[in-house]
Amino acid sequence: MKQSSNTSMPTAVVFAYHSVGVRSIKTLLARGVEVKLVVSHEDSANETIWFESVAALCEEHNIPRITPNDPNTAEIIAQIAALKPDFLFSFYYRHMLSSEILSIAKRGAYNLHGSLLPKYRGRVPVNWAVLHGETETGATLHEMTIKPDAGAILAQTSVPILPDDTAFEVFGKLTVAAEQTLWKALPAIIAGNAPKIVNDVSQGSYFGGRKPEDGRIDWNQTAQQVYNLHRAVAPPYPGAFTDVNGERFIIEKARLMNYSATKLPANLPLGISVVDNVTFGVCGDGKAIKILALQHQGHTLDQHALAKFFSRC
Repeated sequence: MKQSSNTSMPTAVVFAYHSVGVRSIKTLLARGVEVKLVVSHEDSANETIWFESVAALCEEHNIPRITPNDPNTAEIIAQIAALKPDFLFSFYYRHMLSSEILSIAKRGAYNLHGSLLPKYRGRVPVNWAVLHGETETGATLHEMTIKPDAGAILAQTSVPILPDDTAFEVFGKLTVAAEQTLWKALPAIIAGNAPKIVNDVSQGSYFGGRKPEDGRIDWNQTAQQVYNLHRAVAPPYPGAFTDVNGERFIIEKARLMNYSATKLPANLPLGISVVDNVTFGVCGDGKAIKILALQHQGHTLDQHALAKFFSRC
């Protein structure tokens, strides 16, 4: 399917990746925006691809797409400027955009961010929100500035974070919230009368990216903290892990102990223990998480294999 071309249609260059990118481009098209170019990333063979493909969407709609390693080069800036777009949009694109690029848009440059700004500015906001035990997050559409996630806010949509939600589950909610936020805000943006709210970054927070090593479990922490770490990085993210006798174990699925239903055996050491075919992760506050699935060397271990390994420890 080819997007229609009409000189009266507002035009945009879109920087996009991930499911949020796919849903947001579809929303622009549905609102009558002509997408002249999509700037995206190549899917990495080293990355677990569990999200929708911007590349496939562009092919379906005959939208030109480029994947530069650096979007801020003179060549790319000239290519975008030649299109004379009314708007620039960024939807989960991973590179910062220069002032030269942002200034190209005649009618504004806007970004969708995965938090309720000004909280959780920066990288991987969903993972950070889950890690910190937040009960709510959301999607924010804001003006793009050189300072990350600091421009005026145009619209927000909140979603709940339930006690057992993983970051992956929250991201699914956020994808829908992002689409809703953009859908509601676009008519006013196109008309040029979108209300703007000051994004007071002094009242918020900023976080950087996370690395797989950040998933290492510190069993001295409370059970709630360890459980939040598991939820924040559970598959398809790299996972919370612990090393036992040089062997690495990744938690695939866990729950906080329900002490009304299960009593924790006394005198268990910190870390992983298997008792009566039940796997516990004992934490520094004397409480525990109940581990339902544990991965070792790429395979999910059953309770028999777990009991056999940990009986040697």
